[in-house]
Amino acid sequence: MTIHVNGIDLYYEQTGQGPPLILLHGNGESHRIFRRATQQFAARYTVYTIDSRGHGKSARVKELHYADMAGDVAAFIAALGLEQPMLYGFSDGGIVGLLLAIGHPGLLSRLVISGASLNPDSTSAGWLRFFKMAYRLTRGAKWKLMLEEPDFTEAQLARVNVPTLVLAGERDMIAEAHTRVIAGAIPGARLRILPGENHMSYVINSPKLYDIVAPFLGEGS
Repeated sequence: MTIHVNGIDLYYEQTGQGPPLILLHGNGESHRIFRRATQQFAARYTVYTIDSRGHGKSARVKELHYADMAGDVAAFIAALGLEQPMLYGFSDGGIVGLLLAIGHPGLLSRLVISGASLNPDSTSAGWLRFFKMAYRLTRGAKWKLMLEEPDFTEAQLARVNVPTLVLAGERDMIAEAHTRVIAGAIPGARLRILPGENHMSYVINSPKLYDIVAPFLGEGS
């Protein structure tokens, strides 16, 4: 389905019945990375999987900014009349989730983020070099986004007032020290560093994601 919000057409899919749960993908992906998780979560929740602007089946844009993406999701929630949905965001989706919680207090009931960055320097040196090379070759908006944004301060993160679970893989491309800063700055946030996992191994169409996230979401159901 397509909905026009915040001046843009967003593609989304809706599955299941129960309290609302939004799943947000990462950079260069689409809602399709959650095919497995959607089936699992749909037994308990109404699941909304959104293609971010410039991704999947949503409208193309010349520039990408996380603030615009967060505005899209806030407008999506308002347009559908969702009452305090829960939200899981992977990588870029986690950044969007944090911006929503910071900028729209009370909008969400629970927040789970995984592999989210504090700033571009959160990315390991090898991956950062790859992103820079890819941008030099393509001038693509998705690469530029990761090289320039986000830029969270601990003061901003301290404004998150929703129960939050922060996840990262033990071998994540996001520096663990930065993940710990994020979790430490959010009042009451829980942190899980997942043994043996990398940035996406437990997320991309993985049955592991449900087992990791569902217990935390269930506390608010």
